[in-house]
Amino acid sequence: MVLPLGAPALPLDEAGRYVAGAYIVFLVLIVVYVGIMASKLQRIERELRELAGFAEQRNQEEEREEVSV
Repeated sequence: MVLPLGAPALPLDEAGRYVAGAYIVFLVLIVVYVGIMASKLQRIERELRELAGFAEQRNQEEEREEVSV
C-alpha cells in the first residue's frame, strides 16, 4: 500500500491533540526550568550578600587594627 505524499500519518483530529499535548508539556518544562533558575539565582544573591558582609567586616577590623597600632 502506497500513501500519497500529502496524506498525514494520523487523522488531523488525533494529531491535533498530540501536538497540543506536546506544546503543553514543553511549556510546563520551560516554566519548571525558569523556576529552578530563579531559585538558584536567589540563593546565589543571598550568599553573595553574605560574603560581601564578611568582606566589609574584615575590612573594618583591619582599619581598626591599623588605627590602634
